[in-house]
Formats: sequence, structure tokens, C-alpha cells
Amino acid sequence: MYTADPQNASNFVAGVDLAFMIILGVAIFFLVSLTIVMLVFIRKYRKDRHPEAIQNEGSAKLEIAWTLIPLGLVLVMFYFGWMGWRPMKNPPEEAMRVKAIARMWNFRFEYENGKITDSLYVPINEPVILDLVALDVLHSLYIPAFRVKEDMVPGQEKVMWFIPGTEGDFDLFCTEYCGLEHSYMFTGVKVMPREDFEEWLADTTVAAPVAESGMSLAEQGFQVLRRNGCNACHSSDGSKLVGPSYLGGWGGTRTVITDGEERQVEIDSAYIVRSIYDPNADVVEGFNEGLMLSYEGMVKLEEIDLIIEYLKDLNE
Repeated sequence: MYTADPQNASNFVAGVDLAFMIILGVAIFFLVSLTIVMLVFIRKYRKDRHPEAIQNEGSAKLEIAWTLIPLGLVLVMFYFGWMGWRPMKNPPEEAMRVKAIARMWNFRFEYENGKITDSLYVPINEPVILDLVALDVLHSLYIPAFRVKEDMVPGQEKVMWFIPGTEGDFDLFCTEYCGLEHSYMFTGVKVMPREDFEEWLADTTVAAPVAESGMSLAEQGFQVLRRNGCNACHSSDGSKLVGPSYLGGWGGTRTVITDGEERQVEIDSAYIVRSIYDPNADVVEGFNEGLMLSYEGMVKLEEIDLIIEYLKDLNE
């Protein structure tokens, strides 16, 4: 849940809310007025008062009125909706750019200095452009407090932009059904003062495999898995999700399908690296091919070493 007042959360709030209130007002007006007219007609023209139906001739004035009035209302609603939408499609030339990457089932954000996070951090009162990249299926990035939403289509270059206006934490989630764990595909936006953001951005240790001080190697490995959204498909308790569980994922053997043939493989470092960088090479029996994409270039070998430490610790 967001922790800040959303009324000034971004530069698009006023325009979108105005359009929404006008459309809602028109809808409520007609709901109330037509309900009243219906009740009056039911009482005034009920059968005991008018046992025989009367044929009324048409009225040109009435026909014109109920054509032009709704047309005018629709044009008014369209105008305010268009005025709220148009600025969203005109990002400024000078803005901070962040690459937003979506895959089943997590978001990750890459900054120009190479920093990678699973939540979006932005400075207050400065324009931000998100370059939207979908790696597998259709996704849709939605920040409700900012009143912005944009579909993410594999193979298409799309952008979203906004100017955050209120410090605090806000929700960010996917609004396009993208598979089994779609409802778990959410994270947050943190709007920070410019000085705090620059200090945070300069600290690139979050992007490195070295996690917070005081954490064991196994704990750091779990954080790597969490940061890359692996826990949406793989469990730690042996339960079956989209992919095989971490439990039993080290030191033993597994039956896999390789090039259409069944074989036994030892679960060692080479197998873990291959499973992350080429996940469809050896598909564990009972699971489907093609659901996991390669994480090569996204997960470093040093981070895989930490994942292995977590698997060792879990399976001791």
C-alpha cells in the first residue's frame, strides 16, 4: 500500500481525476434522472389510470434534443479525457531514463549507471522516462497513484513518463494477465528527495553480488533469487509450482528431458549454471518447456555462486 497522499503524486493526477469526475458526474446524473422519470411514468401511466393504450405521434423536437444533448455530453467527456491523456504521449527530451523489464513474474529496473533493483526509485519533481521491455508475454505496468499505465509488448519499443510530486512509497503492479502467478507480480515506487536519490544511485553495491553486511552467503543467495523473481515459480518447501522446488535441488540427481530424450543428471554447479543461463536445455521431468527464459546477462556468475550456497544450506 502506498504511504503518501496520492492527490499530488504525479503531474497526471489532476487531468485524469478531472476526466474521471466529469464522466462519473454525467453517469450519476443520468442514473438518478432516468430512475426518477421511470418511477413517475410508472405511477402516472399505470394500467388503472390508462386501461387503454394511446398512440402518440412522434416529435421532431424531441428527436433532435435527445440526439444533440447526448452527442454534446459525449464530446465533453471525450475532450477532458483526451486532455488528460495527450500529455502522457509527449515525454520531455530531457529526463532520467530507466529501463523497466517485465518477465513472468517480476519487474526489474536498470539505471544508466548499471544499477539494478526490483523496486523503482525516482527523485521528486523531476521527469522520469521508463523504457518498457517485456521479455516473454504481454505485461502492463501500472502505478495507480500516478495515474499511469502502459502495456508492455514483446518486441515493441514503448515508453512511459511522469513527474513524481510527492515523497513516499507507492504501489506498482502488472494489470495484464500474464500467467499463473500474475497476482504476485507487484512491487513499489519510492519517491525520494534529489539529494537522497543521488546518494542512493551512486551506491552500486545493491547491483553487486555482495548483499547487506551481516548476511550469510546463503541469505545473500536467497536475496538474489528474490530480487530476480525466482520465488514466484520455485518453492523452498518441496511444493510444486511452475518450476521444480529448491528443496532437493542440490547434491542429488534429477530426471530431465534433453533433446527429447530422458536422462539422469547430477545437480552440481554446472547444472545450476546451465539451468539459469539455458533453462530449456535440460527440462526436469513433469515440467513444461519454454516457461523460463535465460537469465544470461541478468544474473552474474558471482550471484549464481551465492544461489548455490543457498541451495546447499537448504538441502543440508
